[in-house]
Amino acid sequence: MGTAILVLGKSGSGKSTSLRNFAPDEVGIFNVLGKPLPFRGGAKFPQANRATYAQIFDTLRTAQGRCYVIDDSTYLMQNENFNRAQEKGYQKFTEIAMHFQQLVTAAINTGPDTIVYFLHHVDEDANGDEKVMTIGKMLDEKWNIAGACPVVIDCIVEEGQHLFITANNGHNLAKAPMGSLPEKMDNDLKAVDTALREYWGMKPIKDVEPDGAETK
Repeated sequence: MGTAILVLGKSGSGKSTSLRNFAPDEVGIFNVLGKPLPFRGGAKFPQANRATYAQIFDTLRTAQGRCYVIDDSTYLMQNENFNRAQEKGYQKFTEIAMHFQQLVTAAINTGPDTIVYFLHHVDEDANGDEKVMTIGKMLDEKWNIAGACPVVIDCIVEEGQHLFITANNGHNLAKAPMGSLPEKMDNDLKAVDTALREYWGMKPIKDVEPDGAETK
């Protein structure tokens, strides 16, 4: 079984920037909106621009890589919602929810050394508590996205510094297995990936030959 991990944050909180320390051949990126990655050298990363559910499902079904990123997975739901804006009734919201739930399940059904990161927008409820941004109520009330992911990372900006939070404070959704990650750390998704692979005994993101040379 693969692993699905949520990286939550508001716009500008550093979700996409956290990819900067990966090598271009270490990660496959599904760029849902097709926006340029916000760091120097981002254009060198292999990306499926304006990625759709169909493209992502096809790749994950036969995944050869060990690390994939869906940036920004929120827009898979939002794009479908706008594309179907003229449809009447609630059936479309049920289908939108089902498509996203099936995507998380597809990520979990990848190989045992594969991690799929969902870079996703966060919302707040009436009490100021964080919630995963969705369309409609089905995913909020009938299926817990955060609950399906063993790690949920909260992106924050503190005194001008972009950080990851991995500990729940009663209002956010952050969580990580005990001893796997610091409670507060630089927003470096490569560092997260390395730490979690070591913690869970997964293969490294790339194989290393005896002479030290990396292989794909």
